[in-house]
Amino acid sequence: MPEITRFYGIVIKMYFRSGEHEPSHIHAIYGEYMGEFNVLTGEMIVGDLPQKAQNMVAEWLEIHKNELQMMWETEKIKKLPPLV
Repeated sequence: MPEITRFYGIVIKMYFRSGEHEPSHIHAIYGEYMGEFNVLTGEMIVGDLPQKAQNMVAEWLEIHKNELQMMWETEKIKKLPPLV
């Protein structure tokens, strides 16, 4: 699964394999915690990320949602800058 970025110990990835499903989403991994986030809304769909990590991922998603949606649609991953 290609890595898109990492910041503050959070790794952001996107899968392209059969079985992946709508809505468009990214995977955030933070230590032993994981979460799937809707690209367009920034909401965590499923997972157990701590609230502070959820807030950072949602903030980063808001900045990059158009680029992430394009990646989802074209299945072409590119690196994006981290949250600073």
